Amino acid sequence: MCLLLLRWIDPWFTGVQAQRRVESWFDKRPYQKRRTQVPMARISVHLQHAAVASEDARFYKHHGIDWETIEKLVEEDFGEGKISRGGSTITQQLVKNLFATTHRNVGRKALEFALAPIAESVLSKERILELYLNNIEWGRGVFGAEAAAHFYYAIPAAQLSKDQSARLAVCIPSPLRRKPSRMGEAAGIIVARMQQMGW
Repeated sequence: MCLLLLRWIDPWFTGVQAQRRVESWFDKRPYQKRRTQVPMARISVHLQHAAVASEDARFYKHHGIDWETIEKLVEEDFGEGKISRGGSTITQQLVKNLFATTHRNVGRKALEFALAPIAESVLSKERILELYLNNIEWGRGVFGAEAAAHFYYAIPAAQLSKDQSARLAVCIPSPLRRKPSRMGEAAGIIVARMQQMGW
C-alpha cells in the first residue's frame, strides 16, 4: 500500500534518514539534515544517466531484480571462491533506503527481493528513479540530488554538468567516505560508460 501511495506522494523521511538521525544522537559532531524534494525535471539529465550507468546499467530492462547480473556475479564468485557484494538494482536500493537501514543482513535482502518487483509493478521507471535520486545519501546529513548539488557545488541539481554528475554517482555506494572532489579517475570511467550507453 505504501508503495502505491508513492505514485503521488513524496516520502517525508526514509529508513536510512531515520537511522542517521538516531546515530547522530551518539555523535558529538553537530548534525544537520539537508534534503529538498524536487521533480525529475529539476534534476540534471546527466545525473539521471550517471546514476543508471554507475549503479544499474540494465535499469530499463529488468523488473526490479536483475537476474542476469546476479547470475554473472554468482559465476564469478564460484570461480574465484569468494562472495562479492553488489548486484542490487536501483529499485532494490530504493526499497532499502525507504524501508530499511544500511545494515547488511539477510532480512534486509529478503525485503529488497520481496518489494522490488512490487515497486516496479506500481511505479514507473521514471518515478522510481525520481524517488531514488531525491532520497539517497550523498554525505553526512546530505540526502537527495538537490541537497548534494548545493552542498558540493553550490548550484541546483538541474545545473549539474556531466563531470559533476559522474563524480556524484561514483559516491553513491559509499557516501560517507567518498567525496566528489576526489573521484576524478572513477568519474571518467562513468562518463565513458555513459557514452557507450548513448548518453
